[in-house]
Amino acid sequence: MAMNLRLPEDLDAQLEEIARARHTSKHAIIIEAAARFARSESKTDRVLSLAEEITDRYADTIKRLEDA
Repeated sequence: MAMNLRLPEDLDAQLEEIARARHTSKHAIIIEAAARFARSESKTDRVLSLAEEITDRYADTIKRLEDA
């Protein structure tokens, strides 16, 4: 899917520097960063969902521990 991306000049310069150091393109750097972000967000959503399930499941136990 095609997409235009307008970056602030300082970020563009940083990406250019990283790409040059890695001998790759800014495009490849941005794809890698986007993939990392997507994985991170997905993991965060799963962890928060599990934490909510645990909190619901053990609400009585947690309450008793608070009062101990």
